[in-house]
Amino acid sequence: MIPEPALRPAASRGPGLELCHRSRLYLDDGDLVLRTRTRTRRFPTGDGGITRAVFLDVPGDDKERMGPTIEASWGEVQLQDHDGALIGSFNMEDWLPESPAIPKRWVKGEQLLDRTGVAALFKAAGIPVHVVTDRNDPLVASGSRSRGAKSLSPGGEFPRWYWSLRAVAFVVWFALFTVILFFETTEPWVILLLAATALVGPVARLVVRAWTRLRLRECVPVVRERIRPAPVEGMGTTVRFCRDTELRVQDRDLVLRVLGGREYWLPLTGPHALTSLVLVRDRTGQPLGVELRGPHDQVRAVLLWRLWFGGRGGADGWSRLRRTAGLTASERKLAGKAPWPKALGALGTDLLPDSAGTARKLSRFPSTNVGLSSTALMAFGSYFSIGQGLWIEDVHPQAAMAAILAGAVGLVLQAVPYAAHQLRSRLWLERPASEQKPTEQPV
Repeated sequence: MIPEPALRPAASRGPGLELCHRSRLYLDDGDLVLRTRTRTRRFPTGDGGITRAVFLDVPGDDKERMGPTIEASWGEVQLQDHDGALIGSFNMEDWLPESPAIPKRWVKGEQLLDRTGVAALFKAAGIPVHVVTDRNDPLVASGSRSRGAKSLSPGGEFPRWYWSLRAVAFVVWFALFTVILFFETTEPWVILLLAATALVGPVARLVVRAWTRLRLRECVPVVRERIRPAPVEGMGTTVRFCRDTELRVQDRDLVLRVLGGREYWLPLTGPHALTSLVLVRDRTGQPLGVELRGPHDQVRAVLLWRLWFGGRGGADGWSRLRRTAGLTASERKLAGKAPWPKALGALGTDLLPDSAGTARKLSRFPSTNVGLSSTALMAFGSYFSIGQGLWIEDVHPQAAMAAILAGAVGLVLQAVPYAAHQLRSRLWLERPASEQKPTEQPV
C-alpha cells in the first residue's frame, strides 16, 4: 500500500483515467517515488540527492493549436541538489485533481501547495520549499544547471506506444507524400506503403480504445459506497448525466465521476485529505448544497443539493455519504443575501452542460493534444490514398485496388465511431431523465 501523503494526478478520462488509478508521487524509505502507468522511479533525498524544492509560482503562456487552446502551467516545482542543480521538476496542475475543472491559477501560492499535498509530502521528506515569483530569481535552476533533469509528471493521457506509432507512421507517410507530389511517381510499392501508413492512424485509434478498456479492467478499487444524483424537477438532467455522474467512496479516496467519464480523485487519508462535509442552508433554512472541505477549510468541491440530494432517494444518499466517507459533518446558514457558492469556478458547480452539443463533445473519446489537426490529417491521408489508387488504376490495377480499399477502410474506421456516438446520443442519451419532486429534506 502506498504511504501517505501521496499526490494524486489531475482528473482525466479515456486512456488518461488509468493515471488516476495508478500514478502517485510519495515518500518511501527516504526516497521520493514516482509511480506511473508503466514504471516506478526513485529519487534519493538528502546528501547526494534532493535537498531543496523551489516552487516557481509564475504562470506560463497559453499554447495555440487547432481547436481549444492549451492553457499554460499553473507553476513549476523544481527539485534541486545541494549545489542548486536541477534533479527533476513537475507542473503543479499535473498533481492537482481538480485542475481541469477550475479556472487557471484560481488557487496559487501556499494554498496550492497545501491543496495538492506537495507541502505535506516535502515536509515528511525533510525538504525545504522556497516559493519564488520571479523567473530570474537566483534560486531558479536554468541553463547548464538543468541538464539531465527528469520529469516527475504522472504521465501522458495517451500511452507512449500510441504516440510512437503515430509519429513513425506520419514521418514515413509525409516522406512518401513529398516524393509523390514532387516526382509524380506511379511506383506501386510507393503508393501501397503510403496507403498503409495512412491507415495506421485510424487503426491505432481503435486499438487504443480497446487497450484502454482492457487496462481499466485491471483497476478495481474497493468501493464502499456509490451515490448517484437525485435531481429535482427542472434541473434539465438527461439519461447520459444520470448514467455517468456519481460519487464513489473508496478506501482512500472520494471520487467524483462526471460527464464523459472524467474522474476527480480527492484523498480521504493523509495530511492533505478531505476533512469535513458542510451542509449549507439559505437564511430560510432550505438546503443549498454541500461543501467538501480540506485542510485550512479550503473548499475542494461542492455538491448542489437540488442536483444530488433534492429528489427521491436523495436523503438516503446524503445519509450514506456522511456514514461512509468518515468526514466531520456540520451545517452553516448563510447570512443575508450572500451568494453560494462564492467560488463559481469550484469543482461541482458546472456538472450540467449548457447544451446537448456540448454534452456530445465532452463525452467523445478524448483527442490528442494535436486536436482537430490530427483528425483532419487522418481524413486527408485516407482520401489521398483513394486518389492515388484511382491515378494508377490503369497501369497497376491490383495495387490501385489495394490503395483504394485501404483509404476506404480508413474513412470507415473514422466515420463509424463518430456516427455511432452521434446517433446513440441523439436517440437515447440526450433524452430527459425522469425528474423528481423535492419531497425530501436532509436528516
